[in-house]
Order: sequence, then structure tokens, then C-alpha cells
Amino acid sequence: MVHLFEIGSRKLVFDPVSGGLHAVDDLAWEIIGALAGGRALPQGSASEAVAAVLAEIEELKANGSLFVPDQARELYVPPPFAPKSLCLMVAQECNLRCTYCFAGEGTYGGGGLMSEEVALRAIDFLLERSGPVRAVEVDFFGGEPLLNWPVVTAVVDYATERAKACHKEISFTLTTNAVLLDTTKSRYLIEKGINVVLSLDGRKEVHDRFRCFPGGAGSYERVLANCRSFFQAWDEVPRPSYCYIRGTYTRFNLDFSRDFRHLVEEGFTAISLEPVVASPAEPYALREQDVALAVAEYERLAEDYLAFRRSGRPVRFFHFELDPAGGPCLTKRLTGCGAGFSYVAVDVDGRLYPCHQFVGDAAFCLGDLATGTVRQEVVEAFRNAHVYNKPTCAACWARFFCGGGCHAAAHLVNGDIMKPYAIGCMLMQKRAECALYLLAQTAGTNSEE
Repeated sequence: MVHLFEIGSRKLVFDPVSGGLHAVDDLAWEIIGALAGGRALPQGSASEAVAAVLAEIEELKANGSLFVPDQARELYVPPPFAPKSLCLMVAQECNLRCTYCFAGEGTYGGGGLMSEEVALRAIDFLLERSGPVRAVEVDFFGGEPLLNWPVVTAVVDYATERAKACHKEISFTLTTNAVLLDTTKSRYLIEKGINVVLSLDGRKEVHDRFRCFPGGAGSYERVLANCRSFFQAWDEVPRPSYCYIRGTYTRFNLDFSRDFRHLVEEGFTAISLEPVVASPAEPYALREQDVALAVAEYERLAEDYLAFRRSGRPVRFFHFELDPAGGPCLTKRLTGCGAGFSYVAVDVDGRLYPCHQFVGDAAFCLGDLATGTVRQEVVEAFRNAHVYNKPTCAACWARFFCGGGCHAAAHLVNGDIMKPYAIGCMLMQKRAECALYLLAQTAGTNSEE
């Protein structure tokens, strides 16, 4: 299987198994398309030009760069339950009331704050159950985790020492709406090397439409100021951590490349914009008729991204950071986040779930910290929800970029973790095409022109 696509004036061919990306001319495009589709070669197939292209194709096949068979399909066995990433729901409460929030505006699963006892027990669980995995990660999530700041700092201090004793490396990520992000907290996060994701949707009118305080007032001004202060402080010191501005777009701002440009102009250089995932009944939910507009917008965003970088502004866009020939390990390529067996979430009471978006759904409860038991039938359902067991994914050229898509989105929209969210798939495919196009526009491509 190969994927042929065009963006701008570039004709590109991508082999998903090898990660080979090739910029081609019109003749090579026609010939590769014919070979991929089992069609007859173009007229004049005996010509010297066609023969030369066919010879190059054979050379690429011999080099393992084009038309490479997917041997992992027959060999892959999903790994056992051994969580290496833990999502700590330290606060199932929030100081904002974001309308589109999957977490019931921050109060899902019954609300509440996680006790230090539960949090530290979760760390012990992670270090013990991760087995031989050396590098583990803890994500502080909510709700709004800064509402439970003492537990966050207690976890960081405890987990750092416990990981050393267990001969493991541990990293931390905190996702926050930035409302409570003051100088003291910022200094701690930066000094401890904690990765930070800051929620800011873009332009004021876009952000304030959904991200409001309980009384209905928009949070843009306060959030922007706090995000800017943190980002500037983070950017001034050597650090191994990352910091991203993370926004959500809905069908009400399908011109989201403007939000990307706005965030760059506000001084942010690492940005992620994610499509909202919501019930189709919600007025802000994306619909199939919105996909064409979103696809065109990603191409505009890619051109803006390229223009910024060429002008000496090294911006980053999360979904454009692909390494087709390298990238993550096989398991991550086939299962994405690894929800349910390599990634688990812990709610405020110590119950375990496949990920933060399943918290509060008893059908997906994996077990609890108090007993240490894990429901194997739930684990098996997620272990086996990999791309080769999903017909739609198995036939998709972009399967190794998303690992089968978001299980929570599939369940929300289709009621089945084995049936991917179609709109999400189409948007992910376009993001991948744009990322590959950007590689082709820089130094990251083999040129067959």
C-alpha cells in the first residue's frame, strides 16, 4: 500500500510501512498510481522515460522504501498490562465552566479532590506494575489540577525519590487552564522540569465563547496573561521539559488557522489545536459537511507554519511533528496512546480507568488501588483494539500515525471502541498529509523529480 496525494504544486508518494516519502513528477505519479491500483501503465509504456521510472521504482522496492509489505500484521502480539503512563485526576472539579468539556464542565465522576494518600498509592502502583519498563510518566489532569496544588507537589517529590529507588526514570506533565498559574507555581514547574500544557483556544472571541467562569464571564484576558508569563519564564531557562499551548476548535471557528496565527503573534512558539469531540447532537460538534472546510484550513495552517519558519520564527505545531521513518515503537504505532494496558487513569477515589475520558463510566472501570485488582476482560478489550483488528484502520495508509484513533471518541460517537470516529480519521489524515508536505518542502524528503 502506498498513498499518493497533492498539496500545492507537490505530488507526493508515501509508503506507510517504510516511512519513505517521495516527491515525484507527473509521469512517476501516473505510473506509481497505476501500480498501486492494479491498473494498466500509461500509454507509451515501452518508452525510455517509462522504463527509467520503472527501474527507479524497482530500486526503491529493493531498498525497502516503496511498496514495502507490512510483515508486522502477522507477527504482532499486544503486550501485557504494564502501565508506563499514569493519568492522575487530582481534581475532578474546575474553576471554569467550559461548555464543550468532555468532563461535564469539570465535575465528572462525582467531583472532588484526590487525597495525598490516594495519589501516593497510585505512584506505588505505577512503579510496581510497570515491570521492566524503565521510563514512566505521570500526567496531572482534571478538572483543574492546580486546585489541588499541595497534592501535585507531594506527588512530584515522592515519585522522584521512589523512582530513583526503583532504578526508573520518571517525568511529569501538567495540563492547566492557567487561571491559578501564579509566579510561585510557575517557578516550581519550571525548576522541576515538569512538562506543561496550557489551555488557550486562540482569539478572544473564540476562547470566550466556551471557556467561561461560573458566572458566564470570559476567561481570555486572565488566561492569556498567565500563559504569556509562564511561557516567557519557561523560554528563558535551559530545560528538558516542553510547554505547549493547547486549543480546541469547533464548527464555530473552522477558520482555526487564524487562531494559530494569533497565538504565534502573542509570542507562543509551540501550539496544538485539536478538533472538539462531542455528541453529534451538540451545536458545536463537527459534522461531515464541515470536513472540507477543515481540510482546506489545515493546508492554510501548513503554509502559515512554513512561512513563519522561513522568516526565522521557529514555531512548532504538535500535529506536524512527524518522523515517518523513525518515530515511536511498534506498539505505539499500532495502539496509539495504549489506553487500558500501558496507560491508565486514576480517579479521585483511586478507581482505575483506561484513560481520563472514561472516568466515571462503570462499564470501563479497570479496578481500584485499594485492592490492586484489575478487570482482565476490560484490559483485553483494549489490548486487542489495535489497528490490525479494526478493518477501517487496517486498510488506512495513516494507521501508524494514530494507532487506531481515540477509543473514547469512538465510544462516544459509535458506542464501540472498535469503530473509529470517522470525522476524526479524516482530520487526522489531512494533518498527516500536511506534515509530510512540510517535510517535502524542507530537507526531509527523497526527491525523485
